Order: sequence, then structure tokens, then C-alpha cells
Amino acid sequence: MKNIDANGHVRGESLFIDDILTKQHCLYAAVLASDVAHAKDVVIDIQRAEKFPGVEKILLAKDITGQNQVGGILLDEPLLCEDEIHFQGMPMAVIVAQSDFIAKQARQLIEVSYTQLPVITTAKEAFEKGEFINAARSFTLGDTDVAFRECKYVVEDDTFSNGQEHLYLETQGAYAEKMENGCIKLMSSTQGPTVVQRIAARILGLSMHKIEVDVTRLGGGFGGKEDQATPWACMAALATHILHKPVKLILDRHDDLKMTGKRHPYESHFKIGLDENFKIKAFDVQFLQNSGAAADLSPAIAERTLFHATNSYYIPNVKTTVHSCKTNLPPNTAFRGFGGPQGMFVIESAIAKAAEQLNIPAWKIQQANLLSEHDTFSYGQIAKKVEAQNVWKQLNNKIDIDAVDKSIQQFNQASQQFKKGMAVMPICFGISFTNTPMNHARALVHIYQDGSVGISTGAVEMGQSVNTKMLQVAAETFSIDPELIKLETTNTTRVANTSPTAASATADLNGKALLKACTALLDRLKHVAAEELSVGVDTLEINNGWVEVNGEKTELDWKNLVFKTFWKRICLTENAHYATPIIKFDKSKEKGHPFAYHVYGAALIQTTVDCLRGTYEIDSIDIVHDFGKSMNKGVDLGQVEGALAQGIGWMTMEEVAYNEEGRLLSNTLSTYKIPDVFSIAKDIKVEALETDGHDMAIFKSKAVGEPPLMYGIGAYFAISNAMKAFNPNYQSKYHSPMTPEKVMMVLYGKE
Repeated sequence: MKNIDANGHVRGESLFIDDILTKQHCLYAAVLASDVAHAKDVVIDIQRAEKFPGVEKILLAKDITGQNQVGGILLDEPLLCEDEIHFQGMPMAVIVAQSDFIAKQARQLIEVSYTQLPVITTAKEAFEKGEFINAARSFTLGDTDVAFRECKYVVEDDTFSNGQEHLYLETQGAYAEKMENGCIKLMSSTQGPTVVQRIAARILGLSMHKIEVDVTRLGGGFGGKEDQATPWACMAALATHILHKPVKLILDRHDDLKMTGKRHPYESHFKIGLDENFKIKAFDVQFLQNSGAAADLSPAIAERTLFHATNSYYIPNVKTTVHSCKTNLPPNTAFRGFGGPQGMFVIESAIAKAAEQLNIPAWKIQQANLLSEHDTFSYGQIAKKVEAQNVWKQLNNKIDIDAVDKSIQQFNQASQQFKKGMAVMPICFGISFTNTPMNHARALVHIYQDGSVGISTGAVEMGQSVNTKMLQVAAETFSIDPELIKLETTNTTRVANTSPTAASATADLNGKALLKACTALLDRLKHVAAEELSVGVDTLEINNGWVEVNGEKTELDWKNLVFKTFWKRICLTENAHYATPIIKFDKSKEKGHPFAYHVYGAALIQTTVDCLRGTYEIDSIDIVHDFGKSMNKGVDLGQVEGALAQGIGWMTMEEVAYNEEGRLLSNTLSTYKIPDVFSIAKDIKVEALETDGHDMAIFKSKAVGEPPLMYGIGAYFAISNAMKAFNPNYQSKYHSPMTPEKVMMVLYGKE
């Protein structure tokens, strides 16, 4: 089945927030953001702006009718500034006017005075000053102190991985309108409709049932709309609540870049120990997470960093600690991988450092330490259905790793200006929300009396084609023409208490709930068919829209069966609930079984560096990926390629830059570069691992959203290896992204 949204996208008919036909007397909102990163004694003078023609109202913190707090995990983030500014870009006022242009013109007339305070921009500085979001957390396995003493080789170093801008095509936005009885309907570009509903109710001082959140689709999210879509929806809802008129709030690109958080930068220190056979015996790492000015999702992201700190390797003695450091940057937030990539970059850097010291290829250490069945992760889960060695073996059979390595060495000996490099990047990524209570979903299915079907789930379509997969679940379960099925918008009134569309778990959770609902309805239909045909239920199936008995087609089709069921007053609606079984995690012990399953894979990346110009090209990427039993190969392949490009961008060119005053310097698309068609590999081959899949995945088709992003980490090390071929004296700094400027400095010993 092809992506069911493709036609609408190509024709320009797909609806996003800014496409909504607004109601009469709709107002438009713009947000005044702080221009400094840290200050107190804040006074906001709105007198001139209030008098600007067309301005209806300027909302300040004092106008909030409920609680001025949008914090999710921790209550530490005001919607609008009160007395203290915590970051440059912090919302201070909402200007509501008769047009977007008027609102932005009036915004320039607001005067703000304050007393500036010292600014912290790096995690290391925050750590040294004792500025933290919450208490540190650690995972341990074995005894690293003893193990390091017994290791033949011990190396340690520092790493840095920078942030990353989400740069979704559709910026943050919301549309609010007043309904009857004091209720408000919110159309929001959010991955978390229930989060928006809950926080908006808090801001307005209402109960959740008074707020209806509706989401048609997003123009991209990547985690940036999991929690950070909430403030803008709350502002629109507050304005509607006070003014009793529809209000639309859409951030322009510059405001979006300035006011929203990014992927978390990490400053880390590792120590790794190996024996004479290159087996990793001990690994110790301290992660300093730059959380920004408020918690947002930082504690949960820090947790997933710990879960993925050893990537695809078995290490018997592990100690990993993460500190969520409070700085004066916009609160950093979820981004595809959710802390996992930052953890994996450190272990791969540690292996690369060890290989450099031992003068061997890093892939030999990687291969020697891959997970095996029944190995123990540092968080206590026993590895089962492990595919780490299988993907490596299949990749090696596909493209001989040793032969590629030798051919690159031969090329480099014969070439002076151009040098090639390669790296292998294995991955192991756990699938489930690490916060166990979030692993549940519901689905509501209506079969109408004419045989057509309406489906509502908690899944939000944001370009990942989850709607296509949900339609597949229903069409395959009922065995009917997909044209009979409609995917409804994601709506908190139809499906309540949803978890965000995140953690790569959306298709599994919502798909399993949908499967339960469809199966229950199918059972009712079969009983009616058995009664009509005077046969046993166990002899009967529905196939391609017709009832079959013992494999023989009858005269009873789907539409007639549905109508007969309706006529017998049998329920044709089902609301099903699914909660992931088995999973659990005890945070007091930092041990448990948090993941339903793991996704594995391996990639071999080859690059060429132009040592005269400092530029580089990614020549080829060969991937063996664990799709399980893919239910939609086209969709899944698209997810691998998209995630790969995003991972390469993070590791090579996407450089988020703030100055010492906390001002974003990479604040336009001319100063922040993302991969384009010329940046991605010239040759990408993705091969599915030969596997039976996993029962915990929907139709045994494993999650595919986040894991492939980690393949991009290999591009960093492939480029680094090419640079070493030109400059043998280069000692790796493990500081990403590896921009062409850094390459040039390394090549000629300037770094």
C-alpha cells in the first residue's frame, strides 16, 4: 500500500494548521520574546502598543486565568515571563490583533526594562556552578573499579556533540475557537494532543473536558512538537478564552528558530578498558546534558541516554552517569532518537580512541564486542532475540568489510589530494517509552451501516505514514477494500488520554489497539454470518469483501453482512485498549525490563575528503536493517533514508551556535545548514535483515522511526579516518559536527 497522503501532498490539498478556514472575526496573535538571556526586575510597558490601531488585547502573565505553568515533567517553566527572564527567546507577551501584520507591528512598540544577570551557555559551566535541573542518575553493572585494574588497555578522553534544529517544514502553530458552555476547541500542530489538552486546561483554570484538541496532521515534528507545541496552543486558547473570538497563532521561521529548543548538546568524559583480545571489560562515562533553562523533557531524554550508552555491545562492567545541567538557553527538547544518539556517539568515540591507540581499525573492536543472546544490559534487561551479530554477518557478506578497508588504504597510498575513509556503525535501539505508564493506546472503530469504516486512534500523522499503517491494519483484519476506510483526525474527545506520537512506538501501540478493536468487530460479524448461512463460525472467513465457508465463496458480501448485523441491533462500534505487556522499570534500583524489543542494524559508510579544500563527499552507505517483517517496505525504506540524512546532518554540517550572551547565531537558513540532495550519499543500499520479526511489534513489523538516525554517526568517523590518512599526527577530538571548517583546520594541524 502506498502512502495514502501522497496524492493530497502533491496536489497541495493536504490540510495543515495554516490552511484552516478561519471563522468570522478571527484574530491573530504574535509573541513578544525576550531579547536577553538572563535578567530580573522585568517591567513590560505595553501602553504604546495597546493604542496601535487594530490591536484587540495584549496578554501578560497577570492575565492568565489559571496557573502560569507549562512544565510537563517538572513545574519549572512559566508560559509568560513574570519577574525573571531565563533565556533569549522567552515569551513575554501575546499581542492579539485583527491581522498578523498588525500584531507584529504593535510588538515593536512594547518596551521592556530589566536588570541583566550573568549568563550560562554551556553544560560544563553549569556543572561547575552546581546548576542542575534535577538530581543526577546512574546505571551500573558489575564493578568498573576492579575491572579497570585488570584491563590491559585503558584510554579516556572528552567528547562533545552539538545540538540540532528540528527545522520541520511547518512551523509551530495553533488555532482556537470558542464553543458552547465555556468549552474551547484547539487545532494544534502537536505530537501530543493530550499534553496540549492538559496544559491548556491548567493555564485557563478549566477541567480537561472543557478543552478539545484536534490534529489533522503535522508538517514534520521530529520530537520538536512533542512538548514544545504546547505553549503556542495555550496562548491561542487563552486569547480565545478571554476575548471570546477565534484566534490563530503561527510562528514565522525566525521566531520559531529563536524561541524553541533543540536537540541537547552533550559534553562527556569517557574511560574504556579492554583486554588483550580487544574485549571491552569496563566502560565509565559522565554525560553533561545541556538542558537549557527549564526541564521540558530533559530528565526523560537523559534517561534514554543511559539506556543506550553501550549501543550494540556487551560490556560486563559499566558505570554511566548523566547530569541535566541548567543553562540560559531555550529549554532543549525531544529530537529523533531522544538522547540515544548522544549516548551512542560517546561509546563509538571511546572505541575509536582505543583503536587509535592500538593502531587497529575500530571495526575490529566493534565486531569483537557485539551483543549475544542472554547478555545483560546495564539496566538489567536480558537481551533476547538478539540480531547484532546477524546484521553484522549479513553486512559483511554483502560487502566484505576487510576488503573495503584494504582498498581504501591502497587508494590513499596513491592519492595525495583526495583521501578516503570508512567506518562501520552498528545500532541497537530499544522500543517503548522508557516511562512505563506511557505505553498504552486506544482505538475507536465505527462500521457504518453501508459497510464503510471510520477509525480514530491516538496516532498523529506527521509525515511518517502512520495513517497508512493504521489503514493497513484495518483493511487486512477485515479483508476489505481500503477505499471503504477513513482515518479520522486525532482528537482528544474521540480518543482520550493518549501518549504522544513519539519513541518510535506509535504504530505498535495504536496498531495493536486498532487490531483488538477490529478483531472484536470481526468476531461479531462472523457470528451473524454463521447464523445467516447456518454453518459453524470456525468454518467461516471474510476474504476480499466476501464471506467464505471452508474456502468457498458464498453469496454474502461485506456490505450485506454489515447491514444484517446492524438490523439485528448488534453493536458495530468498538473501543479497544492496548497496554504493552511485560515491560517494567524500577527507578529506585535503576533496573528492569523497559523495552518491548530492540531494533538492530549495521551500516558501512565510505567518504572522500578533498584535502585541498576541506570538503568531503559521502560516497556510499551500505545498510542491513532489522525491519522485522515489514508491513510496508516503501514506507519503512523512506523512514530509513530520511533518518539517515538527518543523522548525517547532525554529525557533519548542522551547527547550532550561541554567543556568550546566549543569543542564537545560527538563526536563519543562511547560517544553519541542513543536508540537501548534494550532501547525501551518492549510493545508498538498504537491505532487510532476514528475520522472523517480533511478536510485540504490530504484524511483527518493527518500529523504524528513530533507530536509523544513528547510522549517521558513522559518517563522522569515516570522515575522521580519511583526515588521519592525510595528517597522521592528528589526534581525534571527538567534537561534532565535523564541518568543512573543522576538517580544514585538522588537515593542516590548526586544531
